[in-house]
Amino acid sequence: MAMQDPRRQLFNAAKRILVRDGPNALTSRAVTDQAGCAKGVLHRHFADFDAFLAELVLDRVGRLDALADTLRAAAGTGSVTEHLTGVLIDVFDPVGVAVVSLVISRDELRARLRAAGSTGIPLMGEASALLAAYLTAERDLGRLAPDTDVTVLAPTLLGAAHLLFADREAGPPERAAVRRTVTAVVAGVLRDA
Repeated sequence: MAMQDPRRQLFNAAKRILVRDGPNALTSRAVTDQAGCAKGVLHRHFADFDAFLAELVLDRVGRLDALADTLRAAAGTGSVTEHLTGVLIDVFDPVGVAVVSLVISRDELRARLRAAGSTGIPLMGEASALLAAYLTAERDLGRLAPDTDVTVLAPTLLGAAHLLFADREAGPPERAAVRRTVTAVVAGVLRDA
């Protein structure tokens, strides 16, 4: 029986393995076994396993576009702290944390992603740009101090949040812990709405 959307099924299988077992367990055999297909299916749709992994990460990066749209629409409304808390929780959901670990652990994957236009640590770099764009909008609306350096603030928020989420065995932190971190990081630049 033909697979309806083999690429999506393979991506979903890889995400399940990443979340459950971590990046070291991710092999082409593990992915195809998890997807319930022959190993040749992966190689029919991707040049090699690293090409598959690069597409998996780029698919995850593409998910950030929806988050960016949501943040753009939220600028000037509600709580800056709550908006940042929510987006950091979305970025670092279990799949996001696992994908960051995957990117960090595979040199060839990072090289391919950089060749495709990613900078720094792929996925983290794009998430930092998303935060910087939102923070710029909020600064322009007067909700952050006019001298706020968003190019420093965005990666600071991202790095602090990543430390909260990085321990896969402990599970994700409570929303209150993420909010507390965001509050501490933006305290010096946040203006009353």
